[in-house]
Amino acid sequence: MLIPVLLFIVGLLFLIKGGDWFVDGASALARRFHLPELLIGATVVSIGTTLPEVMVSTMSALSGHGEIAYGNAIGSVICNAALIAAITIAVRPGRVDPKTLKTPVAFFFAAAAIYCIAAYVFGRFTRVMGIIMLATFVAYMAVNVLQMKNTPAGEQEASEEEMPLAKTLILLVLGAVLIAVGANLLVDNGTLIAQALGVPESVIALTFVALGTSLPELVTAITSLVKGHSDLSLGNVVGANVFNLVLVSGMSITLAPFTIPQSATLFGINSSLVLDLPVMLAVMLILTVPALVKGKLNRAQGILLLAIYAAFCAVQFTL
Repeated sequence: MLIPVLLFIVGLLFLIKGGDWFVDGASALARRFHLPELLIGATVVSIGTTLPEVMVSTMSALSGHGEIAYGNAIGSVICNAALIAAITIAVRPGRVDPKTLKTPVAFFFAAAAIYCIAAYVFGRFTRVMGIIMLATFVAYMAVNVLQMKNTPAGEQEASEEEMPLAKTLILLVLGAVLIAVGANLLVDNGTLIAQALGVPESVIALTFVALGTSLPELVTAITSLVKGHSDLSLGNVVGANVFNLVLVSGMSITLAPFTIPQSATLFGINSSLVLDLPVMLAVMLILTVPALVKGKLNRAQGILLLAIYAAFCAVQFTL
């Protein structure tokens, strides 16, 4: 039992460092080609911080553990909104620009609608649904590029030196390798730990695996807070949640379609249908609606989201 736990932790560390190196390399590459910083944040950084989820879910689906792929995607959305964004809001509430949130929020709920149809109507994810999600990802990226097309790239600070191309490529490759190895360690040993504890794999995926793969977003949020850019953190979280549904789920479903896991019940119904999906939708509504309507976020909103996350985790381990 000790060795799987240690390897699970090593996998998490690999994911964190790999994601960090990959984002640094990707951002440097984007700056080299003079792309706007906003475009880098909305696309490159969000993709980079979502890579752990992509690798974990894809490997899980291919190895026949669809419940981990499913739980990781939903759990990561909940973790990003009700823990990471919530911490940002609770510590530094403030105003946000609704215009920057409209596109990712619209795409998120469009993808969530596909998720709900698959879960509540069909009870399974088909390859066609996976392809639709990947097509949604391509559309989201295209819309972002079109929106930023006429946005001039900001001047780089004099103190910021351009990273050598060789170092940029090394960071990209090493980051990708660490993410791949870390994801493999996380899935394999997370499964062993779940079996040893008698805990359903979906619960491990919704909590520990989701939190582990969301650590890059957490690091980004903390860094943004320290630098006084809480709006960047919120944008990264919402963007990452779009990727969690359309890219993470789309990739795993397309490669290995699976049925909705039913490891626990609540009120005699699959807990995923009465707890996981409703909580995912609720926390995203609580996070985004005030920002879109009022253009600001308040501390009470962050505290409420943190309370929901704590309750969600507690219920998962009591089912």
